[in-house]
Order: sequence, then structure tokens, then C-alpha cells
Amino acid sequence: HRALGVVRYTRSGGRLSGWTGRSSRARSPLALSVGRSMRRLGSVQRKMPCVFVTEVKEEPSAKREHQPFKVLATETISHKALDADIYSAIPTEKVDGTCCYVTTYKDQPYLWARLDRKPNKQAEKRFKNFLHSKENSKEFFWNVEEDFKPAPECWIPAKEIEQLNGNPVPDENGHIPGWVPVEKNNKQYCWHSSVVNYEFEIALVLKHHPADPGLLEISAVPLSDLLEQTLELVGTNINGNPYGLGSKKHPLHLLIPHGAFQIRNLPTLKHNDLLSWFEGCREGKIEGIVWHCSDGCLIKVHRHHLGLCWPIPDTYMNSKPVIINMNLNKYDYAFDTKCLFNHFLKLDNQKFGRLKDIIFDV
Repeated sequence: HRALGVVRYTRSGGRLSGWTGRSSRARSPLALSVGRSMRRLGSVQRKMPCVFVTEVKEEPSAKREHQPFKVLATETISHKALDADIYSAIPTEKVDGTCCYVTTYKDQPYLWARLDRKPNKQAEKRFKNFLHSKENSKEFFWNVEEDFKPAPECWIPAKEIEQLNGNPVPDENGHIPGWVPVEKNNKQYCWHSSVVNYEFEIALVLKHHPADPGLLEISAVPLSDLLEQTLELVGTNINGNPYGLGSKKHPLHLLIPHGAFQIRNLPTLKHNDLLSWFEGCREGKIEGIVWHCSDGCLIKVHRHHLGLCWPIPDTYMNSKPVIINMNLNKYDYAFDTKCLFNHFLKLDNQKFGRLKDIIFDV
């Protein structure tokens, strides 16, 4: 089996419980770089576990259409969270977008889009039968080389996924998380492409203003400053646009580094206290919380885990003013007139009451 790249999954009591065999995981330590323009927290390279032990309730999901069940948090903090020293972790806003990664491609910093390798139809059917089987079968065997749809030649596996005998190991959903580079003219990733310029090696980034935490800032950031970071792409055509950015006629997209929005006054780590915070505080009008632990582990809780709705009308992100500081000399940069960089350059140094108030005069 090992020579063929076969990995084995086990379960206990009908539930998936882990991988067998020796495995290795490349971990990125939590790097808190003092005095740097982009403060780095853990990067998102794998599925994040919930801070609480979860249970399945046989009710239609509010998060996913056609899903006949909900995954809800119990009041018990999970062993993974405790092992990662959750009480000393840095809580940050979970931003609702699509995950991206910046790493080198063609000898320069490049934006990469998330692309999970998924099983082919035959393997997916076998895996689903295994998951729903009431028989005593305890193990499922993946043949990584034969069971998965082909990936683009430039695809790379995510850094923190399990490896077994040199093969990436599928997660509990039967997927292998990974990345593909965002090429300039690839229509599939046109919204990703809109926030980067490879000629000048810059990206459009939203973060807090360095001198005023109550003010957001949109700026052009060197891609080299974002190397090995993961970010969230948000905007008009991403996930139903929960933050109300741009319009169909003039779409607007931005990158937000993971961990950029730290939560300052989070209540105690108790189910009811978090529920009250999400429901009653202005700062709680967010999709969820991601805790960045000192060992690089990331732990989350989503509003849906607590039975709350998302998206919501007035998000915390849209309660803050925003300034545009492109930090570019317009005479040194010849942008295409229709590109986002050019639109923002026209609005340089302007301040808006909230993100959704930014309108391009085209």
C-alpha cells in the first residue's frame, strides 16, 4: 500500500477519529513582528477546528443550502483548543471572503487562490458509503494517486496538511487543500487578479490605520511584504458580498491579512458569554472569531455554531471610517484606466464614513 501512495483513515463508534501511520506536519510558528508594516499572525493553511466541542442537530442548516443538519457548539471547550493554550491566544475577527496566499512563483511574489483537490465520482461514492455505513468497517483507504481528480500542473498542497510517505493526506471531508497561482488574464480568478499588479508587484490591502485603530485604511502594499501570509479576498462578487462593497457596475475587491483585526474586549471563553457578545455588542457584529495560538494553531467559532444568523445588515467592519492612502506617486505608475488601482489612486487621501460608501466616479 505504501508504495502506491495509499493512506488509511480510521473511525471509532461510527465517527471519523484520525489517521493511522506516522505523519509529519510543517508548522508555521506564530511570528509577531514588532515594528513591521504587516504584523504577522498564524496563516490559514488548513481547516480550523471549533473552540467548542460540536454536535450535529437534525435541522436544515442556515449556513449551507440543501444541508439537512446543523453543526452547533456545546458548552465544552475542545481538547484541541485547550492543547493550543486557547486562553493565551490572540482573538481576531473572522472575515467572510475567500482564502488566498502569497508566495513565490516565476521568481516573484504572487497571489495564489485556494483550490482543494477533490475525489473523483467513484472514490467520493465509496467515501460517502463509508461515512454513512452502519456496519463495523473501521477503516477507509485513500489511494491519493488514483482517487482524486487531476490538479493543474502549478497546483501546490497547503503547507500544514498531513503528509504520509510523501503524499498529502485528505482531510476529514475527503479534500486535499491547496493553492494555484492567480494569473493576470485567468477569467476564473478575475476578482483575485483585480487586487494585484504584478508589473509593480503591489496588492490592494485593507487594514487598520497604523496611527488610529478606529480608522480603516486601504493602501497599495508591496507583495514582498505579504510573502508567506494568507489573506481573505472580500468584495462585490465574493460570498454574496456581506460587507456591501462596490456594485455590479463597479465591483470593488480588497485583501485583508488574516489576523489584521484584533478583538480587544472579548468576554470570558464561555458559550453564553460569547453568545451575548455576538448578539449585544457593536464589536460582535462579525462573522466569527479566530484565535491565533502561540504554537501557530488557529481555532475558530462561527456565529452559526451558536445558532446565530450570518450575514447580518450592519457589520462591525462597516461601522468604521476608512481612508485611502495609496502611497504611490501617480506619475510613476501607469495603470490601466479601468483597473482598481487607478480608481483608488483617483480617490487618494480621501476619507469615507464607511467601506460601503466608497463609490468610483467612472
